[in-house]
Amino acid sequence: MSRLPSTWIVRGLLIGSLLLVLLAGALVAGLLLTARPQAAARVIPPQDPHITYIGRWDTSNRAVSISYWPGAYLETAFTGTTVKVKLAGSSAIYVSLDHHPDVRLAAPGSSGIVNLTPTPLAAGTHTLRLAVADDTDTLQFKGLILDPGATTAAPALPSKLIEFIGGSVTVGKTDTNGALSDYAWLTAERLGVEHTQIAQANICLVDQVQCGAPTPSGMSQQYFKLKPSYFPDSPDWDFARYQATAVVINLGINDAAYHVSDTRFESTYVSFVQAIQRTYPHALLFAMEPFNGAEAALIQAAVQAVIAAGDHQVSYIDTTGWLQLGSADYSMNPQRPSEDNIHPSDLGQVKIANHLEPILASALDIA
Repeated sequence: MSRLPSTWIVRGLLIGSLLLVLLAGALVAGLLLTARPQAAARVIPPQDPHITYIGRWDTSNRAVSISYWPGAYLETAFTGTTVKVKLAGSSAIYVSLDHHPDVRLAAPGSSGIVNLTPTPLAAGTHTLRLAVADDTDTLQFKGLILDPGATTAAPALPSKLIEFIGGSVTVGKTDTNGALSDYAWLTAERLGVEHTQIAQANICLVDQVQCGAPTPSGMSQQYFKLKPSYFPDSPDWDFARYQATAVVINLGINDAAYHVSDTRFESTYVSFVQAIQRTYPHALLFAMEPFNGAEAALIQAAVQAVIAAGDHQVSYIDTTGWLQLGSADYSMNPQRPSEDNIHPSDLGQVKIANHLEPILASALDIA
């Protein structure tokens, strides 16, 4: 039996050892590739410059931005295919992606994270709006979670903003989606403008009258605060944050119900309008007749007094006949019949928007 030369044996051992080293290296490399962490999701903080807050927000805390008053919202744009929102608190939110109709989502669970895209979007740039509906709710926004490498972008926003001031009717208290289904939100959305609703259920115009609200603070005082009177010790609102193009006032129902004197109501209305004019010197002001006609003559007289004093940027809106009392235009409540003919139904809110939209469009030169 012939023997292999010793040099061949040595060479074979060397080649075998080299193969073992190569195999071991490949195994280690594979393990390293497998263990390599995936790219982290992009976390967007509340202070991101491409997030725009519409309405009254407290942004003093870098960890969370908090909205006050109904219908407050934020807007931004983002790239990628998914988006989650980080929230605190227990309020439900309304979400619109890519300008689609708003969808109500329940309050977040213990994680505080709500997945807005359980079905991923197409790749590209998308728009996002988050809103809160009720005057007693707050949207406590802690940021967004985007795809790895995704970015935010400034949203395209209208140049005009309409501010609506009122009580429970302007809150949409008995409507399907609260402030998002009342005449203020509907009208502004049709006009394609930004909008705010500084409104609170059961509030009077006149201060220090215990209406149905939890405190006797009237809108003539509370309007100038960051928060509704549900929240105690509110600081003043910083009106340098935005300027309204127009202001629509719808107050008087509660003052009539709680028997505020005619003289006190009219004089307070005049002072309130003049204070708003000083706050928004370039805005058009509209004083609406409440839809059930409450205090109509006094509001007209207040408007005439303001005009007589030299200000012609205020006008009265006669709403006679817009809604039919005792009809489906109102949300009837058999348990509380005293509230009949006060709160418009969803149908009634649409009818109001049908009347109000062309008035504001003409005044603001909106095609």
